[in-house]
Amino acid sequence: MKVLITGATGLVGQAIVKVLQDKGIPVNYLTTSKDKITSQEDFQGYYWNPSKGEIDLDCFKNVQAIINLAGTGIAKRWTPEHRKKVLLSRTSSLQTLKKGLEQSNNKEVECLISASAIGIYPDSTSEFYDETETKVDSGFLADVVQQWEAEAHTFEQLNIDVAKIRIGIVLDKEDGALPKLAQPVKNFVGAPLGSGDQWQSWIHIDDLAQMFVFAVENNLKGVYNGVAPNPVTNAKMTKELAKVLERPLWLPNVPEFLLKVVLGKMSTLVLASQRVSSKKIEEEGFLFQYVNICQAFRSLYGFETSEIPASVEV
Repeated sequence: MKVLITGATGLVGQAIVKVLQDKGIPVNYLTTSKDKITSQEDFQGYYWNPSKGEIDLDCFKNVQAIINLAGTGIAKRWTPEHRKKVLLSRTSSLQTLKKGLEQSNNKEVECLISASAIGIYPDSTSEFYDETETKVDSGFLADVVQQWEAEAHTFEQLNIDVAKIRIGIVLDKEDGALPKLAQPVKNFVGAPLGSGDQWQSWIHIDDLAQMFVFAVENNLKGVYNGVAPNPVTNAKMTKELAKVLERPLWLPNVPEFLLKVVLGKMSTLVLASQRVSSKKIEEEGFLFQYVNICQAFRSLYGFETSEIPASVEV
């Protein structure tokens, strides 16, 4: 088996590549930067430019599965220009992939595993969402996810199995949302955001990488939630992070109105509440390594407790 990956140099992509390489599965990857093209026996880069519909058709050679992670990051102020870029980077990537696959005459590809997001689910502190949910949030993120998943679905026209993994908050020590949450806690100014009652469905980076590879190896079809089995509230997440970092929480919650003033519409990223189920992927046989937030934080930050200054009382 050989896997083609888009977004291989990003947070999730790098973790997936590591899992594949550990399993001895060769990888082709697409990059928009010619400087990032490497040529190794089991890790070969190819150039593409989805905004112009350009793709090196050699990337499909001997490929049996495609993992699509391409898309501009959302953690940047949502100007009209950036909102357009977020959407088009996802839809044009899939359109370019599909057109290139058709032109390549590759008949070996069996499945497409495409990233998606739990932002499609409505904001609610009481609902518990699974993949059968038909209600959709009215915001920008939900609109992006709907169009993103619709483009992925078109690959079924090529008799390819399509799976879409709706990713929650990815926990990684070096990148993503967690360092932004951890920094104020480390500096003794951490506090829950807004009411703190909003549900946050998270997943450890290692589990997410394993999940994508599991989907490839089992030719999964349909929608799956890429979240751990035990969502937590923002207040609980902040409290457990402070505990593992051995820092006190003494400040009041950051007011919701202040977050909206500072972040604008992007404040939905920290204030929206989505409690999401992982049951479907578990029923397929996937086993999580990190099932609760305490365990996940300890694996990422446990050794850092020795960094606390001796003079600081916690």
